[in-house]
Amino acid sequence: MAHGVKTTETFNQESASVIQANTLPVYFGTAPIHLAADPYAVTDRVILANNMPEFKRKFGYVDDWESYTLCEAAFAHFSDEQQGPIAFVNVLDATTDVTVTAPASVTLIDGAHTIAADGVLKDKVIVTSSDSNTTYVLNTDYTLTFNASGRLVLAVITGGAITGTDIRVGYTALNPSAVTASKLIGGTDVTTGVRTGLELVEEVFQVTKLVPNLILAPGYSDNPVVASVMQAKAQDVNGLFEAYAVTDLDASIKYMDVAEWKKENGYDSMLNINTYPLFTNKGKTFRSSTIAAVRMLATDGANGGFPVQTPSNQRINVDGMVYKDGSPVFMPYDQANVLNDNGIVTAINWQDGYRLWGNKTGAYPEFKDAQRSFIPVRRMFSYVKNNLVLNYWSKVDNPLNKRLVESVLDDANIWINGLVGANLLVGGRVEFNSSDNPAEQLSAGKMIYRVIITPPGPAEDIEFIVSYDSSYYAAMFAA
Repeated sequence: MAHGVKTTETFNQESASVIQANTLPVYFGTAPIHLAADPYAVTDRVILANNMPEFKRKFGYVDDWESYTLCEAAFAHFSDEQQGPIAFVNVLDATTDVTVTAPASVTLIDGAHTIAADGVLKDKVIVTSSDSNTTYVLNTDYTLTFNASGRLVLAVITGGAITGTDIRVGYTALNPSAVTASKLIGGTDVTTGVRTGLELVEEVFQVTKLVPNLILAPGYSDNPVVASVMQAKAQDVNGLFEAYAVTDLDASIKYMDVAEWKKENGYDSMLNINTYPLFTNKGKTFRSSTIAAVRMLATDGANGGFPVQTPSNQRINVDGMVYKDGSPVFMPYDQANVLNDNGIVTAINWQDGYRLWGNKTGAYPEFKDAQRSFIPVRRMFSYVKNNLVLNYWSKVDNPLNKRLVESVLDDANIWINGLVGANLLVGGRVEFNSSDNPAEQLSAGKMIYRVIITPPGPAEDIEFIVSYDSSYYAAMFAA
């Protein structure tokens, strides 16, 4: 029996590939960064948050979702008891997207004054004497504290230089209206290579080591130009991965006309999940894309992180549907199906409350095959494709010999068979065919495998045939 102290030594082995089993939404929009720990360090950066306290610390939070769209997403996910990670990209810039208000006279009441404007940057407040000859010093002559409404409260410090009740206060405040569709789309600086806006999809994997699955821009994605860029980015993330653009259709359009609007404005990608109209819950209004993403994460989570099940016909935490002007939408069940038949996800009000409703991608009805039209089938294709990249990246640049060919083939088939065994695929196989891999191609260092899979589609149409049988009357008296 060992007795005493000993040491052993191990050597680092090649790290095993990690299968990404969680869905990562990436939200683009605006945040009340004047409330953030550092308002100047959170613009055009991919930042993860796992819960509401973390979001508040990194981005701030207010209930003004029209001005600060990322707050809606944080509230919807984190208040629905979902945990992260959720990725956020704030495009509101505290140095450029601002409004400057020159110092003006105010009267202190009980040594305090609340600045009436929203979004005031604490370090940009100027406080002077009433004659403007003396500039007072923060934390020496006065303090600044945000109240529960996110507005700055100026309080005089006893013993400081402020002795009267009349002072002048100027400030710089955020201007969320400066964030246009063009700014949200962003781009890449040809000189510096710095990315802004939606171009930051390319940095998500680099920053988080997670593949972005869902791309959202509530408040902006009902702009067809924004949506087209989202669709384009979803097709090719880092030249390696697929994602989904979860978009809002224009909620000012009546439900009878929105299918035509969707068609005319190009919301038609198989990697596009269109949602409509707006949803409400307890006095708050949500974009439908946000609610759809919350439901998708919950459904994926209930299935071990796999996107095998449609979010359709699943309960959502809403109590109504409205148009953009706030008027209610009472959509008949058959009209909801018309939207579904045009590649639009909406909701129906069932006995137990509202349920998300719709299985089709934006490619429907132009494309009716399951691979391009059914949301869970399409998402499982992307899941398999993305994880093949992750799982076999370590094989790149290995010696191309028989051992490598067979090891990848065997391992990939074991993985696919595992998905079949778990009922995540109806069937699947991986092949390495000589016709795909002539000698000259192998000599050039290129290998081609064929992956054939069949994800399960949704049981979208269940029919009961009911008939009348008068023989039951005869049987009633037969005894």
